[in-house]
Amino acid sequence: MTLSYTSSGAAPPALRTILVTGSTDGIGKATALALARMGHRVLVHGRDPAKGRAVLGEVRKAGSPGPDLFTGDLSTLAGIRGLAADVVDRYDRIDVLVNNAGVYREERVLTADGLETTFAVNLLAPFQLSHLLLPLLRAAAPSRIVNVASSAHFDAERMDWDNLQGEKRYRAWDIYAQSKLGVVLMTAAFARRLDPAQVTVNCLHPGVICTKLLESAFPSYPCEPVETGARTPVYLATSPEVAGVTGRYFEDMREARPSQGARDRDTGERLWGILADIAGIP
Repeated sequence: MTLSYTSSGAAPPALRTILVTGSTDGIGKATALALARMGHRVLVHGRDPAKGRAVLGEVRKAGSPGPDLFTGDLSTLAGIRGLAADVVDRYDRIDVLVNNAGVYREERVLTADGLETTFAVNLLAPFQLSHLLLPLLRAAAPSRIVNVASSAHFDAERMDWDNLQGEKRYRAWDIYAQSKLGVVLMTAAFARRLDPAQVTVNCLHPGVICTKLLESAFPSYPCEPVETGARTPVYLATSPEVAGVTGRYFEDMREARPSQGARDRDTGERLWGILADIAGIP
């Protein structure tokens, strides 16, 4: 399947340097390969160096000029900081950050920082990594942050502040859905703080896609190929149609209306404060 970066046949975008987290598998890998075919410099990220090198080779063959590989564990604060420091050490600017990495855990597992893993990877990691890479994004202005959320956020009516990390009860789907609600809220809160002429921040539902994550949650659920899941991330990363658009939620390359809970500004600000405190962001 050939992916299109725009739905209206607009002129091709300028070539960009794009970091895609979690790009050694699933939607992230499909996104990286699609961007490579468009000629963008793709920065691949994963936890396994050997797997990362293999995907880097695929990305290079797909047409990415000078692709690069970064490894790092996004479940820990040190891992996130290490990844950001590595990117800053090698690059003085990046045009797009695609926060794609995500997990689904059937059981409550704590990270080295004592944080619940789903919360840490799905929500805290994109929050902290986006902050740490803001200088590089501003250097490439106008630049973009693209956060992979999910329509699962509709299943979390509100943020459960007393059970934010499954402290009192852990139901895997509820915690996952809440983490994706947090991504939508965090995206809007980020957009309120950034000049859209410099950096835009948007999020998306990729679709119900055949990934390891879906298989672990709902093994027999009907799903679409990973190439379909890459369409909207690629669109938001490259399309001139969304230049200057910020703080929005997209499905199938179109702006969509998120849940009522995801549109609550006070909830977003409260969540922002919690994330900033954990990440050590002033």
